[in-house]
Amino acid sequence: MGIEFGMSLTGIDNVVANARRLETLGYDFIGCGEHVSFHGPTSNSFISLGVAAGATERIKLLSAIVLLPLYPATLAAKLAATLDVASGGRYHMGVGVGGEMPREFEACGVPLGERGARTNEALQIIRRLWTEENVTFEGRFNTLHEVSIAPKPVQQPGLPIWVSGRKEAAMKRAARYGDGWMPYMYTPDQLRDSLDKIRGWTLEAGRPVDAVKPSIFAFSCCHAERGRAIDMAVARLSVQYAQDFSKIADKYVIAGTPADCRARIQQYVEAGAGTVFLSSACTAEYQATNEEIFAKEVLAAFK
Repeated sequence: MGIEFGMSLTGIDNVVANARRLETLGYDFIGCGEHVSFHGPTSNSFISLGVAAGATERIKLLSAIVLLPLYPATLAAKLAATLDVASGGRYHMGVGVGGEMPREFEACGVPLGERGARTNEALQIIRRLWTEENVTFEGRFNTLHEVSIAPKPVQQPGLPIWVSGRKEAAMKRAARYGDGWMPYMYTPDQLRDSLDKIRGWTLEAGRPVDAVKPSIFAFSCCHAERGRAIDMAVARLSVQYAQDFSKIADKYVIAGTPADCRARIQQYVEAGAGTVFLSSACTAEYQATNEEIFAKEVLAAFK
């Protein structure tokens, strides 16, 4: 069926062992998200994926996601290009605007209301720095006078950019600047509807209708006992996001028995997802088991 699957690194320690395990299990992507300040310990995607790159040989690396408005555009371009070179051309840059933690924006000196505009401008600059020499740009937030970065990414013309989000502004961003669309907290019906809109905006932007590849990011927990899987997911996510997930887990989380998880993933595939990116929502002790069950009893059915 050609569906690709990824799994997020959870936790900041043991990156080497976790990355090697995911590669051995046959996942197509290793991913990592980031926050500067959150409800608990969080990583930086460039650093953790850099460690994972050195520990693996084949598996692709995906930032899921870089909080792009918190970076100067030129610095983000440089970090991404360097990671792509260091990994031998395996890095994919997932980007989003964040916003659920206003204090981290304040701490970084970035007004919360500017995050979308800053991201759009950064994506224009990043694309040019990856492919051009002596870039000059006069924008609202960035000024460049004959700036180049070296080395350029191994992947040309520029490494893939996956745009994440939930709202129409993110869909338009994907249509204009992205190679992939990776919504989160989405049902299959929401994914299908978003893809119809993105195709229209992609054509309006003068790009091919299929320029943006669809995917889905979903928290996940698989267990022989359906109730145990759901309970673990609710407990983990309620703490991680400091809110009650008991009322929304059935809509947005892939959780249950292997058969339940296969059926839910099939709905996302039928809605258009070509990549399914998972993040374990379970106890730390169960994480490795969860990743193995997904690889051997769920994802294998789609290969």
